[in-house]
Amino acid sequence: MSVKTSDRAFEKTVSRHGVVDSPDPQSRVKSAPRPGEDPYPTRLAEPFDMPWLNRREAVVKGSAEAGPLSQAQLDEFERKGFLFEPGFITGEELDELRRELAALLEKPDYRHRNFSITEPSGNEIRSLFAMHFLSERFARLARDERLVGRARQILGGEPYVHQSRINYKPGFEGKGFNWHSDFETWHAEDGMPAMHAVSASIVLTDNHPFNGPLMLIPGSHKVFVPCLGETPDDNHKQSLKTQELGVPSREALAALVERHGIEAPTGAAGGLLLFDCNVLHGSNANMSPDPRSNAFFVYNRRDNGCVAPFAARRRRPGFLAHDPDEAWSPEG
Repeated sequence: MSVKTSDRAFEKTVSRHGVVDSPDPQSRVKSAPRPGEDPYPTRLAEPFDMPWLNRREAVVKGSAEAGPLSQAQLDEFERKGFLFEPGFITGEELDELRRELAALLEKPDYRHRNFSITEPSGNEIRSLFAMHFLSERFARLARDERLVGRARQILGGEPYVHQSRINYKPGFEGKGFNWHSDFETWHAEDGMPAMHAVSASIVLTDNHPFNGPLMLIPGSHKVFVPCLGETPDDNHKQSLKTQELGVPSREALAALVERHGIEAPTGAAGGLLLFDCNVLHGSNANMSPDPRSNAFFVYNRRDNGCVAPFAARRRRPGFLAHDPDEAWSPEG
């Protein structure tokens, strides 16, 4: 199920916001990514004349013959930047994952560790990272061909787990996540070169309109929105609680929502949401008594491994950005 807020004509957006898909030839945007330079400049001191840059990479790199997704599903992912599959995991398998989730959240050794992020106020866990290293059950799920096959099909190459995490929004206490593109952060702070990554989010509790479900702007993955502000050292310590840097301008967000609307896939526990690394997304606070939990696996293409960060002095800690074949441990 999804809720769409807008489907207005592009021409209205252009007249109101002056937004086009391609940079104006007279704009300073033309001098930003010169040949051989970073095609996705961000964390800027001042804005460009245009609100966004065109995406360089294809969205879907594989074919319907290469994996479990049908051509219709691939077309939807190409168009919207995400795909929701209800009932992906059911029965005892879902119950087992929910028990494992509860065990991880309750493990005292994982509290007050750098990979365990609490809410901005209070001690409730907000995100638990590197879960496929903390749990053999989630490690098996990360390697499951049902997920890996879908990632391989979308990415057009062999994937590895760049990041894994549990996002947990406790009832009444869970705060929201500001609008952002994951790729903007991974590019700026982790050194991910190109848009060859996809997130697989498995809903472990029922997601409904009142417990802060993920909201996405369909079609926003086709453009890159540069963000303002220099990246301070150890920005992740703040941004994982409340993201302030790497957030698109309100003008760019308004223009994209005016053009594409907002959708919030919701449904029973066990659904799978696949979404492109560059689609803009965020979520509201959980205003209900019902917790919201999702398990995330970010699959990056192996030939797109991270290099030096493009807009930070050094890469973030390993629990946020794994290398191919890395053997991460909570003990360092």
